[in-house]
Amino acid sequence: MTERERNIRRRLKSDLAHYAGRCLWIRTKADGLAPMVLNRAQTYLHGCLEDQRRTTGCVRALVLKGRQQGCSTYVAARFFWKVTHRRGARALVMAHEMEASRGLLDMARRFYEHCPEAVRPVCGKDNAREIDFPALDSGYRVATAGARGAGRSQTVQFLHGSEVAFWRDAAEHAAGMLQTVPDAPGTEVILESTANGMGDFFHCEWQRAEAGESPFRPVFIPWFWQEEYRREPGPDFAPTPDECEYMRLHGLDVAQVAWRRNKIAELRDPELFRREYPATAAEAFSFTGIDPFIAPEAVMLARKACAEPCGPVVCGVDPARFGADATGVMFRQGRRAFGARRLVRRDTMQVAGECVRILEGGEPYVVRMFVDAGGLGAGVVDRLREMGFGQRITAVNFGSAASRPDRYANRRAEMWALMRDWLLEPTQADIPDDDALHADLVAPSYSYDSSGRLILESKDDMRGRGLRSPDLADALALTFALPVRGLHARQEFAEGGGMRRGDGFGPRSR
Repeated sequence: MTERERNIRRRLKSDLAHYAGRCLWIRTKADGLAPMVLNRAQTYLHGCLEDQRRTTGCVRALVLKGRQQGCSTYVAARFFWKVTHRRGARALVMAHEMEASRGLLDMARRFYEHCPEAVRPVCGKDNAREIDFPALDSGYRVATAGARGAGRSQTVQFLHGSEVAFWRDAAEHAAGMLQTVPDAPGTEVILESTANGMGDFFHCEWQRAEAGESPFRPVFIPWFWQEEYRREPGPDFAPTPDECEYMRLHGLDVAQVAWRRNKIAELRDPELFRREYPATAAEAFSFTGIDPFIAPEAVMLARKACAEPCGPVVCGVDPARFGADATGVMFRQGRRAFGARRLVRRDTMQVAGECVRILEGGEPYVVRMFVDAGGLGAGVVDRLREMGFGQRITAVNFGSAASRPDRYANRRAEMWALMRDWLLEPTQADIPDDDALHADLVAPSYSYDSSGRLILESKDDMRGRGLRSPDLADALALTFALPVRGLHARQEFAEGGGMRRGDGFGPRSR
């Protein structure tokens, strides 16, 4: 080969987007066969996976997306590219049903048939289950989730799980499949799916990934990134107030909203549209028939807001109670909440140590820290008091009586109600643009007792629905435990640590 030819081959081997547009052909929705040019969703997914590969040396990704956005096609192309450019590389593709498995293998076969001869390896086996490249000792194999023993006896470097939320016995089956991929540099596991409700394997794994508790990286693809999801509105088309709000939240135009309205009419169910074509990750898993206490729209508005901080900084800490929970930490300064963090697998002394670092940090200066004193929190409070921080911490018991016992069943329900009111006030609240916090805020449902008092869904009941503990949202709710006067935080304390102008808490403002 000439030097020019070698440079061309090097780029085709190292740049998937470049290779796909020149060597791979796909069947499009409207135009028959065409070169594979990555769309916006595929380009974003490619960037996320490449970033993880560069950072960790391997890829472990969960992809949550809407219908027909090209994610399965992208992963099929990625793995075909890898097994045809490496020696000893094996890819296994697992779909939820036989027809889908065959469709993914047909896609790989189409890649091969239309691939330029210069970069097309010699094909050996080519049957209903696999394509083999003997000169490279590489291959591409498909199986169907739920089939007895599917893929279990193999060792593969690349595993693609398609529509995992619809796998039969997904947790057991996925556990076996994941063992086929060694924990080694260069290996990749990509599990992608549309949502199928709460509590299943895919949803539980998404929650873990979103919370940073697993090696998998969560990647969400919103429906409106698809260029073809548009419909030219008629002359009489006018967005409803709800549609105008939806447009504002997600930066959509009228043609996209017209397409959305038409698709909802086809599906005959707005909730089904949210599952099949989600705009946010939390929305994708909202297909439950249960009303959240805090509306997702209010949370999205707060994620997009930009409020100026005003007044003293307070901090809420919700220590983990059980092994599966994490300690949630949130800060708030007037209309702005910030600094969301989850502390995973920390004992009492470690959580207390993190609280000390916050209290001694100085920037931002925390005038008051509210700590849930139930379970692990009691030991945290005791340790902080022992270390001399008693004047700056307040122990809060979620299960204790509310200050308005005629309206709220307990303190937790009261604080969540105050937090919801804060989110709904005309002067827009500002919260971190964070999917994990969003999911926590919209997770709990609610009811009323025989006296008309608000009951917030308990953490145990949420676990029964397959939801994690809303640690970050509980931490934010704790910042509403007591009113805070708008005095400069540093003026609250005399030199040496004592209060000089009262305790900084009173009825004036939150």
